[in-house]
Amino acid sequence: MRVAGVTIPNDKRLEIGLTAIFGIGRTRAKKILDEAKIDYGKKAKDLTPDEEATLAKLIQNYKIEGELRREVAANIKRLKDIGAYRGIRHTLRLPVRGQRTKTNSRTVRGNVRKTMTSGKTKVEKK
Repeated sequence: MRVAGVTIPNDKRLEIGLTAIFGIGRTRAKKILDEAKIDYGKKAKDLTPDEEATLAKLIQNYKIEGELRREVAANIKRLKDIGAYRGIRHTLRLPVRGQRTKTNSRTVRGNVRKTMTSGKTKVEKK
């Protein structure tokens, strides 16, 4: 079954299968299935054409996939352009939401600390 350009897995429960669509998580999937009056445990391959049409129609009401990705990208670009702290963190590819970086963000290359000096990225190896 295809909805919004995404193939919903046939052998998974709909509650889980709908999460394959970017912008639909477990909560929103349950809400959509409740509105469509479809059992959470039903598999995508067992849906009738009417149920498929109902699901597709309900999913259209939400901002999903390409439209949502564009909006998120535009929001990040705006933060970078105005020079906000969060925008700088995005530019440096560092955690944006206050996570600890001294010990928890180590990579395969080791703990590479990135700093911002006069608009240019400087990488220090420690």
